[in-house]
Amino acid sequence: MKYFFSLIILFSLISCSDDDDSIDYDKQNEQEIQDYIAKHNLDATRSNTGLYYVIEKEGIGEHPNSHSDVTVNYKGYYTNEQVFDQGDNISFNLQQVIAGWTEGITYIKEGGTGMLLIPSKLGYGYNDYKGIPGGSVLIFDIDLLDIK
Repeated sequence: MKYFFSLIILFSLISCSDDDDSIDYDKQNEQEIQDYIAKHNLDATRSNTGLYYVIEKEGIGEHPNSHSDVTVNYKGYYTNEQVFDQGDNISFNLQQVIAGWTEGITYIKEGGTGMLLIPSKLGYGYNDYKGIPGGSVLIFDIDLLDIK
């Protein structure tokens, strides 16, 4: 009988636990991005993956592909405008970055600028990563300087 009550208590604690697995980040991120777009009156385009992008300056060069080597200036921040990272004249291959950049930078022509609004599934996911809270929407201002 003692074990029976212990099992009931244990089962109750487990079934009532509030873990992050129950959060629908996709739905939450979508709403957060749409609210940001509305608040800032942005003309954003949504891709099939859930990435939103805004082309601010068209550029005169070609579009990179998802395997291109590129050089960019960027600023990364959350929807509350808090900056978490930035860099100037940074070069990398688009296969070496988060999925939101691999896809999003291909929408910007060389010499152009744009904004990427990236849901967590295309960013750093649902768990904390190097100071970025899990489930975070990431916004990046990108200047595409060069495609190699």
